[in-house]
Amino acid sequence: MAVFSAGSKPTEVDPRAIESMQEIGIDISGQRSKSIAEIPTDKIDCAITLCAEGEEDCPFFPGDVTRLSWPHPDPAAAQGTREEVMQAFRGVRDDLARRIRELRDAEAR
Repeated sequence: MAVFSAGSKPTEVDPRAIESMQEIGIDISGQRSKSIAEIPTDKIDCAITLCAEGEEDCPFFPGDVTRLSWPHPDPAAAQGTREEVMQAFRGVRDDLARRIRELRDAEAR
């Protein structure tokens, strides 16, 4: 299985996302934000959107493509203390990890 990550409005990888992933031993510091135009859309069999805006901006993928919606508030928009903002990043990180494990386990059956 190949996995691609892209966005409808790529900007940059938020340093707080990098920090939250480093906390669980994953280094994404070398990653960059990519446009959907940069991924091989002909190889997509499952498209997962993470926010309501993504649903509207998600392109059409030809063939038998499963669409999943895993909406999350944008942690970069979180307000409060540094710790409260980091908790927003950790919450999204942990929920996505759980959903990815569930999807992987369902595919394995």
